Amino acid sequence: MNYPPSLQSVIDELGRFPGVGPKSAQRIAFWLMRQPAEDVRRLSTALGEMTEKLSFCERCCNIAESGGVCPICADTRRDPSIICVVEDPRDVAAVERSGAFHGTYHVLHGVLNPLEGVTPDRLRVSELIRRLHEEVTEVIFCLNPTVEGEATTLYLTKLLRHDGLKFSQPASGLPVGGDLEFADDLTLGRAIDGRRTLAD
Repeated sequence: MNYPPSLQSVIDELGRFPGVGPKSAQRIAFWLMRQPAEDVRRLSTALGEMTEKLSFCERCCNIAESGGVCPICADTRRDPSIICVVEDPRDVAAVERSGAFHGTYHVLHGVLNPLEGVTPDRLRVSELIRRLHEEVTEVIFCLNPTVEGEATTLYLTKLLRHDGLKFSQPASGLPVGGDLEFADDLTLGRAIDGRRTLAD
């Protein structure tokens, strides 16, 4: 069936979202169409403000409001000598919920995946290297326990290795192939507390 162009364009845009297929996009579009105009305008305004006001932290590449540094990097109570390297900003939120980590973060915005064209130059690796000139003593690789996550950890430990810098990973308890985002807080907290040092 052909929908009016204004409705079809919304369905097409929603269909570009990750995990949203054509039927789901259609359901969401029809749901939006039934909502009061003020609710839809509020959603539209929120989306517009998100694209205008959000950027990436100039230090750790996490999400930051209006440029500058994120709240975690701005917090003087955090230990700047320990950096927890994660794949995605959502992983920062997952580790924070565990309550086990009080250092700083570095968000790579992906993991190595040559089959999909994700090479080191597509990740925030150069920013991480710059941070190691500060007084950093430990880097925790808290990447998802997948083949790509493990390959990224191996690549970075070889690239960043120098005297006095310790590399570690969360202890067992995180399932292989799982996502940090979906790990329960207690398991993730214990994994961070019991992290193991990566061998040379």
